[in-house]
Amino acid sequence: MATQQQPTQTDDDPAQAQPSQTNPAKPTEISEPGIYVALTHDHLNYQSVTDRVRSPEAGAIVIFAGTTRNNFNSLPVQHLSYTSYAPLALRTMLTICRSILTKHGLKGIAMVHRLGVVPIGEESILIAVSSPHRQAAWRAGEEALEECKAKVEVWKREEFGGEGGGVWRANRDGAVGVKVDEPRIGKGEVDEKGDGGGSGNGGNDRES
Repeated sequence: MATQQQPTQTDDDPAQAQPSQTNPAKPTEISEPGIYVALTHDHLNYQSVTDRVRSPEAGAIVIFAGTTRNNFNSLPVQHLSYTSYAPLALRTMLTICRSILTKHGLKGIAMVHRLGVVPIGEESILIAVSSPHRQAAWRAGEEALEECKAKVEVWKREEFGGEGGGVWRANRDGAVGVKVDEPRIGKGEVDEKGDGGGSGNGGNDRES
């Protein structure tokens, strides 16, 4: 948690959640009891994300990892690159996790998305959930992924081999991407930018 004092968070306003870092102007992670969400340019670590949801009351932990695939529609993919509007993306991730935690009676949920370039075979998102029973954990993990894909303000860019160039892709499974200008949110600039940018959310069509 942050070493600096932040405003007290409330359960009904994600914008008031306390950033878990020393720079409150540009938070990269938010945590509250049972919930952890983060954006990072670092490699994702299964163990650290799993440890975020451990509980003596949990009988099951399920973790999903979205990885970069080496092709799309027979085109060779060199890598993916992700960018985000971080303040809004974190709040959306927190809202999703709060809802799923309550709906499925979870003991913990963690959602971590990587930004910047993600090479072939490496993870772009990790989602971990824990619950007393495995059925709820399976359902919650899948729902968290689908909600992330549909709502979180993270975009991806696919870099193809040869003369394919780069393509911004909307966050829909199997959707055909188009070359577009760098995304903007309202009047603001994209907050976090990876090398080459990105379009589409965590568990999108380049991932498992």
